[in-house]
Amino acid sequence: MAGKDYYKILGVSKDASDDDLKKGYRKLAMKYHPDQNQGDEQAEESFKEVNEAYAVLSDKEKRRQYDMFGADGFQQRFSQEDIFSNFDFGQVFREFGFGSEDVLGRIFGGMGGRRAFGRGGYSSGGPFGRTAQQPQKGTDLVMDMQVSLKEAVFGGSKVAGFNKGDGVERITVKIPPGISSGKKLRIAGKGQQGAWGGPAGDILIKIVVAPHRVFDRKGDNLIISREITLTQAVLGTQLEVPTLDNKTLSLKVPPGTQSQTRLRLKGHGVPRFNKTGRGDLYVKIIVRLPKSLTSEQEELFKQLADQGL
Repeated sequence: MAGKDYYKILGVSKDASDDDLKKGYRKLAMKYHPDQNQGDEQAEESFKEVNEAYAVLSDKEKRRQYDMFGADGFQQRFSQEDIFSNFDFGQVFREFGFGSEDVLGRIFGGMGGRRAFGRGGYSSGGPFGRTAQQPQKGTDLVMDMQVSLKEAVFGGSKVAGFNKGDGVERITVKIPPGISSGKKLRIAGKGQQGAWGGPAGDILIKIVVAPHRVFDRKGDNLIISREITLTQAVLGTQLEVPTLDNKTLSLKVPPGTQSQTRLRLKGHGVPRFNKTGRGDLYVKIIVRLPKSLTSEQEELFKQLADQGL
């Protein structure tokens, strides 16, 4: 549904006072009133729009929501019932001397085949009496938060700033251990304020884990690459392997290990998100071949070649 520029409809500026709104409304409502434009469907439609604009802008809370979300956003969130809730046609028309409510009931009473003046039904004051608007929860806010791999693996806290439309607010976000990119954290009650006394919405923090220069993550496992020489691959060796939490582990590389082989260090991976236990740390072995040889090394390789190696 396309949004309507209520300020433009009433011919007032966005900083218009209550008096400015009343003057603009009175002038246009008199101009398009059905009693003065009998049979003119275009005038009747304009009359509806003028009343809709005044119903929103004359209500401080509705006007605040309209200014916050903009014309399109407001139309997406508020139905005709919402717009005309608590708008006392009887009082307004008596104040401005607009004549019979019967004509107005014909125009406004059948909007889309629905009651146009509130979800809770009409009050005893007749079709133009006030109805109690049901409280509505505020809109949720969604924002991305980048965290380091270490923060994602072991948890922590970060301060985030977000714009609620009336200024920047800062909150501390607790990051649970084991969280991964794409997961969302919900901060209850910190979203947009609710309408008509309703609760505030929530903030949804979407986690984005930054790449690490040493470790890769695959699910609950971590992967690190370590180079060894050709002779270490053939004869076997012992490696010292760093961990993400700044420890050093000893890893036995068996003789005959091929390049790209992954050796596992059990239980040194990522804590399982919202579960017990941890993944593993895998060490990917890269066999480093010499780019050049001394004459003595070349002779030794020739001897190995003669022996079928």
